[in-house]
Amino acid sequence: MTRNRRSFLKLAGAAIALSIAPLKLLAEFVRPEKALAATDLDGVFAQLGTPTDSDQIMLESPDIAENGAVVPVGVTSNIPGTSKIYVVIEKNPNPLAAAFAIPEGTEAFVQTRVKVAQTSPIYAVVEAGGKLYKTSRETKVTLGGCGG
Repeated sequence: MTRNRRSFLKLAGAAIALSIAPLKLLAEFVRPEKALAATDLDGVFAQLGTPTDSDQIMLESPDIAENGAVVPVGVTSNIPGTSKIYVVIEKNPNPLAAAFAIPEGTEAFVQTRVKVAQTSPIYAVVEAGGKLYKTSRETKVTLGGCGG
């Protein structure tokens, strides 16, 4: 093996290792594994922390969802320094439905579609300045989304 080829392979290996490391950190930042595995609302909040109510969070979801498999949810946070937004559905088998990292200096707004197993409160939980805040609203489901 020539010297140039060896050097190239070393550099390529180092570049691959360095490019994967940030992805692992980002995955931990966005995907709180223990909270995702929780099977009830108390379990989610035991992992994330206990949020306080806030009127600075706007949660949009339909009053009635005809199909619980695809329920649109939007969350906007007006709390300065918002770094994470979580969508939690109380009566789902795994209540933490979504977790988003909000980059500094960007608008704290997310929109997604989630499965809702049955009529349930939907919570928007926001992390800002190391504290958690929440708001909620109930969405009625006429056809279940989690196997119903």
